[in-house]
Amino acid sequence: MGTNTLDAGLEARWRDILAVHARTMCEIDRVLRPYGLGASDFEVLDMLAAEAPGDDLPCRVQNLAGRIHLSQSALSRLIGRLEKDGLAIRSMCAEDRRGVRVALTDKGRALHAEVRPLQRAVLERMLGG
Repeated sequence: MGTNTLDAGLEARWRDILAVHARTMCEIDRVLRPYGLGASDFEVLDMLAAEAPGDDLPCRVQNLAGRIHLSQSALSRLIGRLEKDGLAIRSMCAEDRRGVRVALTDKGRALHAEVRPLQRAVLERMLGG
């Protein structure tokens, strides 16, 4: 198989992946819009929800940035919106005054629990076998 054929095949596969990702994100945005959330908002809520309720060490924003595909500034703005809506709360790290931690509020946990099945249904529809 020639290099051009290999390149074309890789490019086609890559474009297919991007198309599936874009369609899936748009569908998640659509189903979560009535709840005031988008796909990226949900991803942050979902990661924060994975933290133990009442955890003494809520998730560091820096750690979230490595797991969410957003720039540090975009993530900070997103967390600011979640905080303004009463879904999350930020606090300074006791052990590192430069660090910021974020955790879900009770309202954030409740909303996550309500919309998680909707997001999972989209994933099943879009990505399920």
